[in-house]
Amino acid sequence: MAVYAVGDLQGCLQPLKCLLERVRFNPASDRLWLVGDLVNRGPESLATLRFLYQMRDSLVCVLGNHDLHLLAAHHNIERLKKADTLREILQAPDAKDLLDWLRQQKLMHFDEQRQVALVHAGIPPQWSLSKALRHANEVEEVLRDDNRLKPYLDGMYGNEPSKWDKNLKGVTRLRVITNYFTRMRFCTADGKLDLKGKEGADMAPPGYAPWFQHKQRKTRGLKIIFGHWAALEGQSNEPGIFALDTGCVWGGAMTLLNVDTGERHACDCSEGGHVAPAAALRATS
Repeated sequence: MAVYAVGDLQGCLQPLKCLLERVRFNPASDRLWLVGDLVNRGPESLATLRFLYQMRDSLVCVLGNHDLHLLAAHHNIERLKKADTLREILQAPDAKDLLDWLRQQKLMHFDEQRQVALVHAGIPPQWSLSKALRHANEVEEVLRDDNRLKPYLDGMYGNEPSKWDKNLKGVTRLRVITNYFTRMRFCTADGKLDLKGKEGADMAPPGYAPWFQHKQRKTRGLKIIFGHWAALEGQSNEPGIFALDTGCVWGGAMTLLNVDTGERHACDCSEGGHVAPAAALRATS
C-alpha cells in the first residue's frame, strides 16, 4: 500500500487526476491524504468534492479554512464572497450528502505507525502532540453535533483571541483552535497569531516567525505535513516539515508527496493538468 499526500486542491480537479494517474493510484489499496482546502477559487469545486466523495474510503482528510467557509455558507448563504466558487455546491441536488461527509472530517490526523501528523495550516509551537490532538477533537465533535454546529460556524470568523488560553470557553475557545489549525502562518514562540501576513517565511513581522521555525516548538522531531501557505512554494527548509501548497489555483502547480519515500510529483495547473518539468523531486523539507 502506498500513501500519498496532496497539497491544497481548491477545486482544481484535473491536476489532481493527473497526479493520481502518474503514480498509478489504486483506490483499493493506496491511500490519499488531503491537507484541506478541497474547494473554492478553482474551476471545479463541485466536481472535485464529488470525485473525493466517490473515493472517500481511500481518503484521509483534514479541513481547511475554505472547507469550513463552505459549511458556514451552507447555513448562511450571506457568508459567500464575490470570489467564492461555492454556490454550485450549495445548489447541487447532492449537497447534503457532500456536506454531511465534509463535516465528519478531522482538523488533525496523526499516523502513529509513521509518526506523521497531517494538518491544514500547522500546529502552534506551545502545544504538544497530545494537546494538539485533544484540541482538534474539540472542534471535530462540534462539527458533528447538529445542535452545536450552527453557533460554531456563525462564531468561528475573526482574529481574536490571538493567543491560546486554557481558560477560554465556548465559541471563543473554538475560534482560536480553528485559527491555529486552518489559518496560522506567523506566530510568536508562545503562540500569539499574526493572521494578516501571507508572504514568504522571511517576511515575518517583528517578534514573529513561521510557526515551524520556533526552536522551543513542542512538536519538534515530529514529521508534519501541511498546506495553506502558497508563498512557501513547497519549501519549509525545516527538517521533517513538509509544505505542500504550491499555489495550484494561482497558476502554480499541485504537489503530491509519497509519505513513505519522500518523492514529490508536481502537476502544472496553468498547463491544463499536464505534468510540470520537475515532476519527481526528492523532498528536501
